Amino acid sequence: MRQNIAGTSPYEPIIGFSRAVRIGNTVHVSGTGPVGAEQADAAAQTRHVLDIIQNILAQAGAKLEDVVRTRMYLTHVEDWEAIGHVHGEYFGTVRPAATMIVVAKLLNPAWRIEIEAEAILPN
Repeated sequence: MRQNIAGTSPYEPIIGFSRAVRIGNTVHVSGTGPVGAEQADAAAQTRHVLDIIQNILAQAGAKLEDVVRTRMYLTHVEDWEAIGHVHGEYFGTVRPAATMIVVAKLLNPAWRIEIEAEAILPN
């Protein structure tokens, strides 16, 4: 059974997407940007994004410990260490499969990071 989970992003109704979709024991979290923290540095933006992801996972019945994959989209390659350290703060013991991709731009030009996540809940 499919469960669409809405977040608070102003882009969700415009673009037509859900913050997360749960199908069975799998939760797919959409690319999540630092909405509301646009003026923060890369580390603070990453914390903000991961807090949003943690909250949406909770709405789906999941936890950060259930995350098996993250994808991080960076707009500035020099931010990789700061972003990586924050990712490690949240996932250091979980150690999901993770990818960092440097992109030219994100939806909002002030965003330095956008993150996707996938979680699998235990049976």
